[in-house]
Amino acid sequence: MEVEQKLRVAVAASVQLPNVSDMEFEASLMELRELAKTLGFKVVHTFVQKRTSFDTTGYLGVGKRQEIRAFVHGEPIFDEAGDEVLSLAESNLPEIEAILVDHEISPSQARNLEIEAGCEVMDRTMVILEIFHRNARSRAAKAQVEIARLGYMAPRLREAAKLAGSQGRQRSGVGGRGAGESHTELDKRKIRDRIAELQLEILAMEAERKTQRARRQERQSQAAVALVGYTNAGKSTLMRALTGSEVLVANKLFATLDTTVRALYPESVPRVLVSDTVGFIKNLPHGLVASFKSTLDEALDASLLLHVIDASDPGFERQLEVTDKVLEEIGADVVPRLRIFNKIDHVGDEAAQVECTAALRARYPDCVVMSARQPDDVAALRLQIIAFFQRDHVEAELLLPWSAQQLRKDIFASCEVLEERADAEGAIFKVRGESTVVEALREQFEQVSS
Repeated sequence: MEVEQKLRVAVAASVQLPNVSDMEFEASLMELRELAKTLGFKVVHTFVQKRTSFDTTGYLGVGKRQEIRAFVHGEPIFDEAGDEVLSLAESNLPEIEAILVDHEISPSQARNLEIEAGCEVMDRTMVILEIFHRNARSRAAKAQVEIARLGYMAPRLREAAKLAGSQGRQRSGVGGRGAGESHTELDKRKIRDRIAELQLEILAMEAERKTQRARRQERQSQAAVALVGYTNAGKSTLMRALTGSEVLVANKLFATLDTTVRALYPESVPRVLVSDTVGFIKNLPHGLVASFKSTLDEALDASLLLHVIDASDPGFERQLEVTDKVLEEIGADVVPRLRIFNKIDHVGDEAAQVECTAALRARYPDCVVMSARQPDDVAALRLQIIAFFQRDHVEAELLLPWSAQQLRKDIFASCEVLEERADAEGAIFKVRGESTVVEALREQFEQVSS
């Protein structure tokens, strides 16, 4: 039985700069609201302001900060015409716990806004880091997230000390630290030491992963596919459909952080491994791009990338740009890529879906337009994936002597059997497979018969 979580209430705040279009601005705010939802917040109001630059003191201008403070304290707010827009006091909602800012802001800006508004301030980076912290499952992901969080916290310690009224408290030198070393300096030292410790752990884990990967490649030829794309584009749903596995599917940003690897189902020749990767997002904190590079290693190792895009999102072009940029940053832009426009069933009625499909195929001739919830669409994509890995395969006939029928399993394990017949000497298989594999089998069978 699930325990009902307490409703957490927040407001969002954002500054629209001159070089940001209305569409891009609203898309970013919508994304922040989805991030808030993932974190367990209900955003009850959004404060926006157009400015030529962020206010150096408190991100928003003085008037807008006063407006937020009034609202947080239960006073009604009004529009330009003087009409009441919303009153927290009359909405029967719990008190506001946080202000979510749609940019990364400096420690002093956050501190000043927090003091003036009277509640916690979380910028976009902090929101994403907290989501990653809660959702990380594997040892590697947890270590990477902790490094990113510590790196974010370090420059904010002094401002936190000021907010707590602890600036200037001194601790006498002990153990060679030096007299007068402050709490903040000690905390920063602890953070540096912890980051160094975690980095060593990650290096050890990476070495272990490389060893495991090398062993897998020795045992079998790897045909690897990696799902990449914007968070919430439907990668996990597609992963489950292609592999028949029970992976987490949730309508939340960053529902999946750890890489999941499963075999294409039904299994094919060659056996294709499919991996899901962490989703991309606009303005992903640089610390996380670096920290999660190992999570994206599956994309670097893959022979084919399935770039999943939400066809129902009016801003899908922005999704394309974000994914392309991150893939370039990690060096995966050279890997062959298949664009998959998913969620076509969310576009509208049948006529709207047909129109959207035609427009997408005209603009992106080699793309796939589909719904991961439609079995026929998934089956067609599966065949396309198999065809990619069989593009260099050759057809040949192999004679397996009657005295070596125990080797039949080797043929079915490494080749696609198109036809089988028999004669006096043995079973004759018409197969399709990699030329090196076919020739190795032929030599093996000839040695047995000689």
